[in-house]
This record gives sequence, C-alpha cells and structure tokens, in this order.
Amino acid sequence: MLTVTSVNVNGLRAAAKKGFVAWLAGTSADVVCLQEVRAEEAQLPAEVRAPEGWFTAHAPAAAKGRAGVSLYTRREPDAVRVGFGVEEFDGSGRYLEADLPGVTVASLYLPSGEVGTERQDEKIRFMDAFLPYLKELKERAAADGREVVVCGDWNIAHREADLKNWRANQKNAGFLPEEREWLTRVLAEGDGGYVDVVRALHPEQEGPYSWWSYRGRAFDNDTGWRIDLIVSSPRLAERCVKAYVERAASHAERWSDHAPVTAVFDV
Repeated sequence: MLTVTSVNVNGLRAAAKKGFVAWLAGTSADVVCLQEVRAEEAQLPAEVRAPEGWFTAHAPAAAKGRAGVSLYTRREPDAVRVGFGVEEFDGSGRYLEADLPGVTVASLYLPSGEVGTERQDEKIRFMDAFLPYLKELKERAAADGREVVVCGDWNIAHREADLKNWRANQKNAGFLPEEREWLTRVLAEGDGGYVDVVRALHPEQEGPYSWWSYRGRAFDNDTGWRIDLIVSSPRLAERCVKAYVERAASHAERWSDHAPVTAVFDV
C-alpha cells in the first residue's frame, strides 16, 4: 500500500504548537505533502524540520512569511525538484516534487487569488503555466513506467458539491467559472487526464469539505469548501482503495483551518 496525505498547515510553526507534531507521529502515511508552511527551513523547530523516521524537503517562498511547501517521505527520494520551470513561480514556494520508486509525488499550493486584484492575475498566470507542465509530467512519467500524484491546496472548488454556499460564491475567487473550467481541463481525458481520487470514490457526496473559515461557526455547521485535492494519473487512480478527509472531532482540536486529505493506493 501507498498512503499519501496532503494538508495546508496554515503556518507550520503555529500548527506544530497546536497538534501537528502529535498528528505526524501517529499518521500511517508514507508521504505527507504540506502547503502554506510560511517559514524557511532554519526557522522550523527540529521536530518538524527533520522529524525522526522521515526524509524531508522544504521549498520556502522568496517572499518571507508567505506560501511554502514541504514533502515528508518515509524513504529517501531518488530525486527532488523545486518549481516547474517557470521563472516567476519557481521561487514562490508553491510547487515541490519528489521521485519515489514507481511514482512521482508533488506538493502544490496554487495561489488563492482575489477578484479584481493582481492576486487574481497571478493566479491566472500560474494556472496557464501549470497545466502544460502537468501534462508534460504525466507524459514523461508514463514513458518511464511511473505514476504521478499531485497533492495540495488547489484553491478551486470544482463543482457545486464542493462548497456549501456555492450560490453566494459564484463571483468569488475559488469558484469562478474560468477557474472551474481550468480544473475541468486538468481532469479531462484527452487534456490534463488526471483523476480526482476523492471525488472518484465519492461521486455523489456533498464535500467532503477540507477547509472551513475560522469565522463564525463554519466548522461546527460544516459550511466548508473542498479545495484540497489529491489527483493522480489514471492507472494509479484505479488502484485507489480509500480516500477521505481527516476532519477533527471538534473545533478546539483543529491545528489548521484545513483538514488532512488522505488517499490509499494498492500498489
């Protein structure tokens, strides 16, 4: 089995104090992909910078205190790569991938965007550059007899079933028609060709949501968004036997505004 977990930690140093360290010690995952680490490697406490039993790779953002992605693997990767070959984004702390036996695993933190601002323009530029890379990655892996898993905070709810209040969010970043269409292309056979493994195993379910605002009682009311996705190459997706969100038992037990998303592959 190969178990992969993805989670936006909303600041790894803060999450470490709230329960991430205990969660990591108890997880059965073989690979953990983190997003929004918001720290350089030297700033991280030892128990999260290089925890016992894990090999770690960190890709902080050049802009201090922003973004940042990490990969934790049980076995040492054959190779690690930061970025996807586009100068604007290779130092932005938004993409990191590692080669493990038979599979390339990536941690992605796609820009969140904000309608009518430069942040949305940045998001669109990222999306335009990233989709061709995703295609290339899958094709290159297939030529080498490898599979691909891209995990992370995609900051897009694909369908109405992927956020509770979809009607009120149709003009907001994260649920714009052009963002949803882009994600459709990522998942379309003959285009990106990837498979959203949680949705594939739970095609009719509302959610399961992976992010809830800290405002109000969003978590208690399960008023969330499903924006943290694990997508894989089709052959690997066929071997996904379980995929779920590790939702905290209570608001007080959360160590991030996101919950871990986990997929188990029978490899």
